[in-house]
Amino acid sequence: MGCFECCIKCLGGVPYASLVATILCFSGVALFCGCGHVALTGTITILENHFSKIPADHAMLTDVIQLLQYVIYGLASFFFLYGIILLAEGFYTTSAVKELHSEFKTTICGRCISGMFVFLTYVLGVAWLGVFGFSAVPVFLFYNMWSTCAAMRSPTANLTDLDSICVDVRQYGIIPWSATPGKACGSTLGDICNTSEFYLSYHLFIVACAGAGATVIALIHFLMILSANWAYLKDASHMHAYQDIRMKEEQELHDITSRSKECLNSYT
Repeated sequence: MGCFECCIKCLGGVPYASLVATILCFSGVALFCGCGHVALTGTITILENHFSKIPADHAMLTDVIQLLQYVIYGLASFFFLYGIILLAEGFYTTSAVKELHSEFKTTICGRCISGMFVFLTYVLGVAWLGVFGFSAVPVFLFYNMWSTCAAMRSPTANLTDLDSICVDVRQYGIIPWSATPGKACGSTLGDICNTSEFYLSYHLFIVACAGAGATVIALIHFLMILSANWAYLKDASHMHAYQDIRMKEEQELHDITSRSKECLNSYT
């Protein structure tokens, strides 16, 4: 029976909300970083093979993509550590709330750290909203190309001149207007859509965008948890301050009563 009660007490101290948010954050970041890295590599391959045959035309884009891949490595490492820290902070705050009426006391430093995490998580949430919007851009570009290829293959299209249907990636600013050929038309465009690089990159960009969205949801979840925890810690500190004042007053009252009794006994 004692072991069962110990298990129940241990399970009661687990911050389940923080645990769910941590798992969601890890999953979202892993999907975004892993899928985004592979999709960017496939995008470079498609551009080099079909839209920009001269390396100098897309040299800047290649450098930018390589920089983004390094940023992805940093994001993965940072959020792994940050998620662990927030989970640990959840354990700390849960213990503080559970032990509200015991000798456990929250410190000013602990409350300041909780407030700092609230601010930092808010900033990261706003930043990841931008990342989520940015990750939707390649999905939009690939979808335009895919929908054009699907329209050419449609039996109800009744197209007489397939070569008049083109996709020009130069208009998106990805490569300069001087790049050759810069666009793909007709059967060439259909062949690009049938390549494994295009199919894989398109779907990986979709998954990466979904991962960024999941990370935003996880950070919002963390923000709500941290705000509630900070409020709990603040209430706990006020409660302990009230209890300390009450104990001091009771002790003073007890001392006054004791001295009064001693005085009465001395007179009698």
